Amino acid sequence: TDNRRQLMNPLNRFQSFLFLLGGLLMVAGVGCYVFQFQMKVVCWVCLGGALLFALMQIQQRYDGDSFVIRRLRRMMLLADVLFVVAGLLMVETQYGYLRPLFPDLTTYIQYIYNKWIIALLVAAILEIYTVHRISSELSKENFNKDKKR
Repeated sequence: TDNRRQLMNPLNRFQSFLFLLGGLLMVAGVGCYVFQFQMKVVCWVCLGGALLFALMQIQQRYDGDSFVIRRLRRMMLLADVLFVVAGLLMVETQYGYLRPLFPDLTTYIQYIYNKWIIALLVAAILEIYTVHRISSELSKENFNKDKKR
């Protein structure tokens, strides 16, 4: 794991706490929203959690030279953006701030209303994929470095 720490900048304890807190707030916000519990509040909880989660994940950088890991990191950053977009769309679904920009309710529903679910699903799939692939690639990279020694 020493080689892994050299390649991926680890988060400090406080950043790790904020990362975990952001993930928990996102999950709690989405869960409560889906079960229609205090929807006007938990949409903001989810958005706050998504921002915390994304900001802390962005802090964890890769310093190696593997093209595959760099590409996976970019995909992970896309997932972070989609988590924040999902939070914003959840707030929009609840409050309808953009509703006056659309000519009628049908168009608004077609393009905006409840589309947070799609953004969240794509972000979650990308996140799960990249986390597992990055871990695997780092293990391979560390194995190859140990083999060369």
